[in-house]
Amino acid sequence: MKLSVVIPVYNEERTLAEIVKRVQAVPFDKELILVNDCSKDRTREIMTQLEREYSNVRCFHHESNQGKGGALRTGFSKVTGDVVLIQDADLEYDPADYPVLLRPILENKADVVFGSRFLGGPYMRVHLFYHYVGNRMLTLMSNCFTNLNLTDMETCYKVFTRPVADRLDLRSKTFAVEPEITAKVAKMRVRVYEVPISYAGRDYSEGKKIGPKDAVYAFFAIVRWSLFS
Repeated sequence: MKLSVVIPVYNEERTLAEIVKRVQAVPFDKELILVNDCSKDRTREIMTQLEREYSNVRCFHHESNQGKGGALRTGFSKVTGDVVLIQDADLEYDPADYPVLLRPILENKADVVFGSRFLGGPYMRVHLFYHYVGNRMLTLMSNCFTNLNLTDMETCYKVFTRPVADRLDLRSKTFAVEPEITAKVAKMRVRVYEVPISYAGRDYSEGKKIGPKDAVYAFFAIVRWSLFS
């Protein structure tokens, strides 16, 4: 099995090299697809250095900002692996969880795996309260429309077999891509598993990018992709 790790990157000069190092330490045959979404800091320069350092790192650059959804769309179009995993470029999610995330697929039990921050992973930084409440409300709403029983629809860690990844045809440009993915997976009626993961969430002073307006976008995305796609 070859793993394709898709990493959307936007202004992550402080964490990018470290997250790539952590992904490389996971013992799977893999490629890393880095998509720079028109960063304004030294991200492009760092990506160039990483591409020279690692033979399995491939970098792509947007000349205009297209949001996380746009970065994932580009990344998914470039993968060559059998399994596709989404990894954020910050340090909130720990690549050491890859064996847990991949196990249901490797055992041929799942086609899609969500990594949940709320199922009791090895450790979890205390959440921002309103961010936590918004997440749970959006997950509940998504479940009502998709008839899935997820605990963490907004999680970064989503893993797909290649046939599922190829069928997603992502359209969202913002963080609304998370409910879009969930709705489209639900409509495929594939086998979905959820596993516990670690989480070291940042606050806004540390560079967290998801805000209240993203919750509004997600609300409308749940309705759109569940009922009108």
